Amino acid sequence: MQLTLAPGFKSPPVEKFDREAYRKYIEEKLPPEIPQMFGLHPNAEIGYLTTKGETLFETIQMVSGGGGQAGGSEEDTVKMFINKFLETCPENFNLLDMTMRITDKTPYVIVCLQECERMNRLLDKIKISLTELDMGLKGQLNITDAMEKLSVSLKLNKLDDGWAKVAYFSKKSLVNWFDDMIQRCAQLDEWQSELTAPKVVWISGLFNPMSYLTAIMQVTSREKGLALDYMCLETTVLNTKDVADIAAAADDGAYINGFFLEGAGWEPGRGNE
Repeated sequence: MQLTLAPGFKSPPVEKFDREAYRKYIEEKLPPEIPQMFGLHPNAEIGYLTTKGETLFETIQMVSGGGGQAGGSEEDTVKMFINKFLETCPENFNLLDMTMRITDKTPYVIVCLQECERMNRLLDKIKISLTELDMGLKGQLNITDAMEKLSVSLKLNKLDDGWAKVAYFSKKSLVNWFDDMIQRCAQLDEWQSELTAPKVVWISGLFNPMSYLTAIMQVTSREKGLALDYMCLETTVLNTKDVADIAAAADDGAYINGFFLEGAGWEPGRGNE
């Protein structure tokens, strides 16, 4: 009797094989490793192949030097990024002014303060490191290891490790990451101007999304007179295609956007059917 050990591979007849024949048969006839051979779903290979491809292209990019602008040197590319980022980098949030304007320190206000404080730390890191690198390229400061690493990251359009330490998790390229950071600052600026949470919060645009979800439960428990320890979150997906279609803040709970589905898509018009 022959048993299928893996797709395309069958055990050899027992009566015709010795130990050495088994070893040779396995080495020559065993098909390439696939998730099913380990009891896994075929989709388990997607993440592995994606990571392998990203690593391969990142290595190629690093070996090739990242490539500068057409007709320009790598140093010109670095200087271009420095000027662009310093010119468009948002201003720091005035935490002292925010604190002075607070009349009711609600959970939403606390989340806003925490997010602005984290963003200020990131903005300081970006501005200081770019300014120091610019001075180093001009010969006004000695080039340090941190400056050299930042310069390489700018040439490769890659997020600098020094920035990543004080930033939120992201796998975007540097240019897209910077544009994303500006959008995050815009939401916080709207939030801190009136010290009222936006009618729809871009939750994936926060450093700590869970803190806002906790704030929703805290506010609801106070309004309803319920015990916070026994509360849980319930999510209802709306069929609204655009945040602008939301006229006002939710009566109960809060509106949020920025969720993603992995391996699936949301069919508009079906609701929760």
